[in-house]
Amino acid sequence: MSAPLVGVSPLFAVFFGGCAVGKYLQQTDPDQEMTFLQNMNSGALAGLFTTTVMVPGERIKCLLQVQSSGHAPSGVYYNGPLDVVKKLYKQGGLASLYRGTGATLLRAYLSVYEYLKKKFSGEGKERTLSPGATLLAGGLAGIANWSVCIPADVLKSRLQTAPEGKYPDGIRGVLREVLREEGPKALFKGFTPVMLRAFPANAACFFGLELTLSLFRLLGLGKSTSQ
Repeated sequence: MSAPLVGVSPLFAVFFGGCAVGKYLQQTDPDQEMTFLQNMNSGALAGLFTTTVMVPGERIKCLLQVQSSGHAPSGVYYNGPLDVVKKLYKQGGLASLYRGTGATLLRAYLSVYEYLKKKFSGEGKERTLSPGATLLAGGLAGIANWSVCIPADVLKSRLQTAPEGKYPDGIRGVLREVLREEGPKALFKGFTPVMLRAFPANAACFFGLELTLSLFRLLGLGKSTSQ
């Protein structure tokens, strides 16, 4: 729990900050409404930014989780997150900490969330969402994201927990092994718990975002949630 707890605040700060940068780069006017594709582009750019925080955190979390289930790679055991960092860095430097960067997901839920937000809030210049609608839009966006992304996440987790040198060609080697030994169904292992988590986790995330932006507007620090 400690690794994701430490990383979650900077992760989402960087992600939503990256989304704002992506929107700014594409807007020709401050009041321009973003299209679905433009929101997707913003989310992709934000995904690139978040790899600096996400990848090491995911690697640490995955290693500690497989260790607790009795499947530590190469018999290496870790005494918490800091010990993981020390041993990985000693083993392979920063490259070891950032293993799985290429497989890390570019989140698609921003575009889905913005689309659903528009649908739920109706037409008009001043769109407002009720708390319930915000939670629903965020939760559905999370489900849509993970419905597409779970195979990549399964491969990423296997790559990040594998012994050093097992997959010299990275994610492609993991994919070949999974398909050869377990078949395509293995790419969707953990689908049910991921979906059970996706709705409340993302509903809370976007509800927190909208609440924070509302506070900023009250304090005169922002104009609207679309900027």
